[in-house]
Amino acid sequence: MIKLFRCLSILALALSLESAVAQDSVQTLDPPAAGAAADPAIGAAPPPPPCGTQQLAIARMAWPSSALLAEVHSRLLTANYLCNVAVQEGDLAATGSSMGATGQPAVAPELWIGRIADIWNAAMKGQKVRQAGAPYADITFEGWFVPEYAAAQWREVTTIDGLKAHAADFGDGNGRGKFISCPVDWGCAVVNRNMLRAYGLDQLFDIVEPANRFELDTLIAEAVGRNEPILFYYWQPNAVLAQFAFKPVTLAAYDRDAFLCMGRTTCAAPVPTGFAPDPVVVALAEWVYLDAPQVAAYFGRARMPFAEMNLMLQQLGEAGATVETVADRFIAERGEIWRPWVGLPPLEAPAEPAPQ
Repeated sequence: MIKLFRCLSILALALSLESAVAQDSVQTLDPPAAGAAADPAIGAAPPPPPCGTQQLAIARMAWPSSALLAEVHSRLLTANYLCNVAVQEGDLAATGSSMGATGQPAVAPELWIGRIADIWNAAMKGQKVRQAGAPYADITFEGWFVPEYAAAQWREVTTIDGLKAHAADFGDGNGRGKFISCPVDWGCAVVNRNMLRAYGLDQLFDIVEPANRFELDTLIAEAVGRNEPILFYYWQPNAVLAQFAFKPVTLAAYDRDAFLCMGRTTCAAPVPTGFAPDPVVVALAEWVYLDAPQVAAYFGRARMPFAEMNLMLQQLGEAGATVETVADRFIAERGEIWRPWVGLPPLEAPAEPAPQ
């Protein structure tokens, strides 16, 4: 019995010594402070991919500005968010209907919702789409313009009072100015006639209404080629306004009721107003907000200045240019525009050389 007791004592002593040695060889942490949170990494789910789990299809409409926006956004989302992007051809009605029914395409970067109001309203009511923002930094697409050389000669001609004072300088020597409007069968022809009346310019300017878009562009180009002062109507984004240097005329603030009257041939007493802002939006499928909030935030920031799009449209007319090559050029050369869209800091100005 005494031998058994001695054996057990020796075994307990050995185990105690082994435990002490083991504790000396193990790295331990101090116990957490009272109330400390558990390790957040334990059991945490991996962060969701920035572009969600579906392919991000972007609608590329037939007109050039929409096609350029689709290609620019495709490149930026692929490079900066590693999105699985597909650019697909579309048109207003089909794209709006598909987004409302299936959530694809996921993005329509230039959707003119005023032209598909019923489709858009139904998709909004069904909570299938959202307006992420505006595609352009400007919201008024139409305006009156004068050439930059005319504004340099008479600075005040970018105002209504300045145009009244220099109306004769904008004409053919008959004491009246010349206003180049849009084709006679376009709705803007009626608007321009009423706006001239509202601003008291109808007795000072003769209206020229071309037969078509080609003639409109030709009249402007010929006048610029002769260095003639002209007042004309146009819209943006458009290559014409990048091809030549123009200044916008400052009009009154937009008034909804006044502008509604402008569109009527029977508008008895037109009141000064600016042009109506067009309802053009970046449309996103609802699932983008839920699965890819970073992408939704990107489109909330991605507003293209008219001047940049005008320049790209001009570049698109150069020999050998395609929508894809112009989009690549924008990304390569215009980082100061798009870097804030993806959350990158502005480009640093090059350091000035040290004095010699």
